Amino acid sequence: MDHLAGGLDPQAISEMSHVSAAALLDRVHHSTDPVIVRRVLTIVDTEGVDIIAELWSDADPDSLPGILWRLYMLRSWMHREPETIARLWNLGEPATTSASAITGLDSAPAAEDISRTADSILSGAFTGDFAIALDRASAFTAVIANGMRVQAHSLTDTPTSRAQLIHKAANLDSTSSDFHHGASLWRRGRLE
Repeated sequence: MDHLAGGLDPQAISEMSHVSAAALLDRVHHSTDPVIVRRVLTIVDTEGVDIIAELWSDADPDSLPGILWRLYMLRSWMHREPETIARLWNLGEPATTSASAITGLDSAPAAEDISRTADSILSGAFTGDFAIALDRASAFTAVIANGMRVQAHSLTDTPTSRAQLIHKAANLDSTSSDFHHGASLWRRGRLE
């Protein structure tokens, strides 16, 4: 029965995802080599998303591989669409609030600021306090979700476009909650 077609055992994949996420985080946390940190930070850029997607994309959001997957996808999106995200930030945070302080973004960030923040959040997860990196990601995604809602309400084209943007904002709010919950679990030693 073990050799039937259909792929790997889901339990084995889950175990590999948890072990690989913990090993990667531990290796970088205990390294002083900036080359290793940079390589881990840019693994999706250099090797492609498939290298981590196979193991981490289906992981629960309240698990270490699930949170790392979301952090990598957030960074990729921020690098892919920095101008759009900067505009959404400005819509979502028209005046400086605690989110600006938590994320490290000034009001009215430029595209370069978005890319720099993407790297800072992910590298902070590997080299700094993991919970703080998740708090930063949570605050960031909450502001962008708010920006999407503001933009959706100002759309004058089809109701479908508005509904799609509101749906994306809701998904991003969910991701923000995942990051917030992950930070709480990490602080209690329960994010595995």
